[in-house]
Amino acid sequence: MKNFMVDQNLKELTEHRTLVIPIACYETTINQNINGYIPLHWHDEIQFVLIVKGEAIFQINEEKIVVQEGEGLFINSGCLHTAKEKNHLDCVYICLNVSPHFILSQELYTTYVNPYIHATNLPYLHLDTKGLWAKNILDAIRKINQLILQKSPYYEIDITVQLTLIWQNLIINGFQLEYELTEMVKSKRMKQMLNWIHLHYAEKIMLNDIARAGQLSRSECCRYFKRILKKTPLNYVMDYRIQKSLVLLQQPDSNVTDVAYRVGFNSTSYFIDKFRKSMNMTPLAYKKYKNG
Repeated sequence: MKNFMVDQNLKELTEHRTLVIPIACYETTINQNINGYIPLHWHDEIQFVLIVKGEAIFQINEEKIVVQEGEGLFINSGCLHTAKEKNHLDCVYICLNVSPHFILSQELYTTYVNPYIHATNLPYLHLDTKGLWAKNILDAIRKINQLILQKSPYYEIDITVQLTLIWQNLIINGFQLEYELTEMVKSKRMKQMLNWIHLHYAEKIMLNDIARAGQLSRSECCRYFKRILKKTPLNYVMDYRIQKSLVLLQQPDSNVTDVAYRVGFNSTSYFIDKFRKSMNMTPLAYKKYKNG
């Protein structure tokens, strides 16, 4: 997985399926992504991560966590998350995405899956090697990855067995699940504001526009971005425009001025200045570097 695609709503566009089952399992090298990191996104699928090399810093909603080699993460359905490698160690991880409805049979889904994917106090779980339950989950992720690579007879059935084990080990902890309406509203408003930016990034954007998209005041809007993304709304817009310019600059027939205007800058020199600060090189140098 290199070119990580998300839609305007930040929802990941990768179809998480392996043949007939709604599951995807693949190895990702973080710095090989077009941005050099895994950009902010979310998906309906639940995600399990196992670091096989190096270490990574994940952000899930508002929290950051360092995950080391041999450790992993459970990331819940619908949670905004991003990943960067730590200490330039060429971090590689196995990523297992599963449709919640495929975890257990429909008869068991209502009791044992639905309450967990809607809980507001369970955005993620750190899977370290200290607890037996976490070790069992990490082993099952490895097995599922091997099963998909080997494709031995009836391997899809073997995968469902491993998924059942994963979920049993996850819920065996007896978490006290919480459902805070304010948290649900916050998540929805944040996604609405990000969605609006991703639809309109090529246009002139004012703080008022972003706040209106989330049905918030300007100051509340700034608080949301500072708390969740650790930056101002307009800085996020700037970073997103630079991110979108990377794809355009890799097109052989593109030029820097055209790209600048296409991603919402009204001055080429301003674009070059901001690009250099973000990427430590000029847009033209980046274009030459990527196009050989």
